[in-house]
Amino acid sequence: MQYDVVVIGSGPSGRRAAVQASKFGRSVLVIEKGRRVGGVSVHTGTIPSKTLRETVLNLTGWRERGFYGLAYRVKRDIEAGDLMARLHKTLEHEVETLDHQFARNRVHVLRGLATFLDPHRIEVQMEADETRVIEASRVVIAVGTLPLRPPHIPFNGETVVDSDELVELKSVPRSLTVVGAGVIGVEYATIFSALDVRVTLVEPRTSFLDFIDRELVDDFVHQLRDRGLSFRLGSKVQSIQFENGQPVAILDGGRRVRSEMLLFAAGRVGATDRLNLAAAGLAADERGRLTVDPKTFQTAVPHIYATGDVIGFPSLASMSMEQGRIAACHACDNPLPAAPSFFPYGIYSVPEISTVGMSEEEVRKAGTPYECGIARFRETSRGHIMGINGGLLKMIFAIETRRLLGVHIVGEGATELVHIGQAVLNLGGTLDYFIDNTFNYPTLAEAYKIAALDAWNRMTPRREPEADVPAVLPETAELTGDAIEG
Repeated sequence: MQYDVVVIGSGPSGRRAAVQASKFGRSVLVIEKGRRVGGVSVHTGTIPSKTLRETVLNLTGWRERGFYGLAYRVKRDIEAGDLMARLHKTLEHEVETLDHQFARNRVHVLRGLATFLDPHRIEVQMEADETRVIEASRVVIAVGTLPLRPPHIPFNGETVVDSDELVELKSVPRSLTVVGAGVIGVEYATIFSALDVRVTLVEPRTSFLDFIDRELVDDFVHQLRDRGLSFRLGSKVQSIQFENGQPVAILDGGRRVRSEMLLFAAGRVGATDRLNLAAAGLAADERGRLTVDPKTFQTAVPHIYATGDVIGFPSLASMSMEQGRIAACHACDNPLPAAPSFFPYGIYSVPEISTVGMSEEEVRKAGTPYECGIARFRETSRGHIMGINGGLLKMIFAIETRRLLGVHIVGEGATELVHIGQAVLNLGGTLDYFIDNTFNYPTLAEAYKIAALDAWNRMTPRREPEADVPAVLPETAELTGDAIEG
């Protein structure tokens, strides 16, 4: 069996690479070791965690509590079956969509475990001990990652679990310890906190989400503490014991954290251990990750590419898709698309966090004179309508050029709102865009104008109006329709 392009893995980067190569007229094969296509993203990662989040917010009535109080719930007793029902329906739809996408683009799919025999030949171990040998002109490795499972952590699939096992939840715990304050740990900690589960987040470092603007993280932490989520920063888990069947995390210094369930989410490793990379002339690092050219995604072997989480940061599904597309373009000898200067990060916690461009810390380090503008969602009419008490939007502008340098949002709809800032940022827009343009009213997007006006007030020198000449000021947040008519 010979193919122009063989893709190992059918997650976001793998399926994007396969479809793109097929559209260039190449023969394409996707090798997927799971029973169904989709990879980690569909079955244990992105889609399950975001579906769980949405289910929790709906069933708990989380978005309505600003008006109806903390005791308000759509469903009084929420069980694991309530959470899993929507998850299974969503996953079924995702798999059907992918199957159809591969079929209509004439991408062949082979289910089995891929192992390199040499740089161009791959053996696929299928069910019933059947094997096939595939010859490939180009190879894209998109195998994704697996949860890190240190030997001193007593995983049992019920009370001590990793993030893959959590999506097969059998019961909702009354208390949860989350070890690891990375993106996955923070998302699950805040999702279960919204479910009124008592959550403790343990992290060996004294800070977390270090790639996010610090002011945003401070506001985020304030919201979480306000609803009872406990932080144990600067605390490393020495061991885990069991008392009355419940896990107890023993932290350095002797502190103990007891809960009904413990989620260990302190890192992931590339799923490359069974690929026999040495036969292909490749080697992974200590975390199973591959090194690539950041522009083409070629590995040390020119005809072999690697994309997605297996190459490490940023490990975002959105970026993985673009990596797969770019790798396919280069592998098929087509011009590479120009990569945008900035792409957004999205953390689907409760509340959401999303950011694009430079943080205030990065701007300060670069030595660029700057000013910030901040809008709090409670300052918008839509925020009042929705009962939002927390959340903010922050923009950073260069003083000399007035160009937008970064947008940072924490709060409801952050991952949607950030795309306005992303567009302006990549198009080289300035403060004046937000001052001069009109936003729908009432919307949360109006926070862009409020934040821009806040920055304008700080950047523009105040002048006394000349005699008999009325002062002309830009629209302010308070000048709503009623105020103007009045």
